Amino acid sequence: MYPINVKSEIKPLKKVLVHRPGRELLNLTPDSLHRLLFDDIPYLPQACAEHDEFVRILRDNGVEVVYLEDLMEEVLNLNSEIREKFITQFIYEAGIRTPKYRSLVYEYLSSIESNRLLVLKTMEGIINNEVIKSRAKKGKSLVDAIEEDSSFVVDPMPNLYFTRDPFASIGNGISLNRMYSITRNRETIYAEYIFEHHPDFAGKVPKYFNRYSPYNIEGGDILNLNDHILAIGISERTSADAIEELARNIFEDTTSKVDTILAFEIPNKRAFMHLDTVFTQIDYDKFTYHPGIMGTLRVFEIKEDGEGGINVKEKNAKLEKILEEYLQKDITLIPCAGGDKIASEREQWNDGSNTLAIAPGVVIVYDRNNETNEVLRNAGLKVLEMHSAELSRGRGGPRCMSMPLIRED
Repeated sequence: MYPINVKSEIKPLKKVLVHRPGRELLNLTPDSLHRLLFDDIPYLPQACAEHDEFVRILRDNGVEVVYLEDLMEEVLNLNSEIREKFITQFIYEAGIRTPKYRSLVYEYLSSIESNRLLVLKTMEGIINNEVIKSRAKKGKSLVDAIEEDSSFVVDPMPNLYFTRDPFASIGNGISLNRMYSITRNRETIYAEYIFEHHPDFAGKVPKYFNRYSPYNIEGGDILNLNDHILAIGISERTSADAIEELARNIFEDTTSKVDTILAFEIPNKRAFMHLDTVFTQIDYDKFTYHPGIMGTLRVFEIKEDGEGGINVKEKNAKLEKILEEYLQKDITLIPCAGGDKIASEREQWNDGSNTLAIAPGVVIVYDRNNETNEVLRNAGLKVLEMHSAELSRGRGGPRCMSMPLIRED
């Protein structure tokens, strides 16, 4: 069996990667919210309880759940050279340019004996007063004098529980992403080490995109419609340049069956952050969507041109007609909150369209989007609700919180 096998958005989900929210949420402050891409501060105990409920629903439905922090710990446990390389690279990517602070943070992280605690510390951020003992031995500098003990040497990564974005499963390969913001691009270091070193994945997974690319792309914009067709959003977080680069790499791989990419240009707004916040597949012939995208949505077909390049053609038709053309079946589009303008905007803000299909017609959703959930039930879907008072503050839903690793063909 391939370690990555995802050729659909709806086929039975067998294995998925998640991250349980940790102390990185405790290191959010009102002053850092905008920089760290949050609108509010979740209450960590309740966020953990909600995430645990999410995992229980997955496991109760036969899905194997693996945690990002566990896989990364297993990588560091392989040998001390990998651990040393990781610490050095982490410090560089954290943007610590002062030699003294690079040295202090290196000493601090190296002193953490438990690899699990080391992984969690890199996720939660590092505050000045945590390296104060090492600093005291070396004397006080001008930088020390003007920095508060409670300021961050390394920012936390509070978005980590949205595991959909740092990489994306595509067929039997992955896109290891360069993310839109500096804050989130640091998250992809864990996927880099897992796919380079973890024995379950190392040398077994084609990489269609590199996190060192100059172009940004995020996993929430990548949907596997079937083994031949990808849908990718041109959004606030994913550029057209990145989609072209990804397309060329996929088309060059003779083991990949993907021969068509549909690029969806959606409004460049935070409420429409990724394609999967406004459009997800929920059954063989059904999709849920946010009505707000319809006035501006443009769709482009990308195929090989037969000469090593790509050919791009705009599709001038309604969305359901485009989907019917490529999926070869009648398609039903189900609007968020049934299409009511106010209700759909409200529930869209809390990811009413960000469903996770764990089997055809079976979706996990947030309970707070009650109007959308009722519409889905009336359309014949099996709706599995989870509590979401705190997790939803991060502006991501069940699909955002999950990275499928294996779906049945």
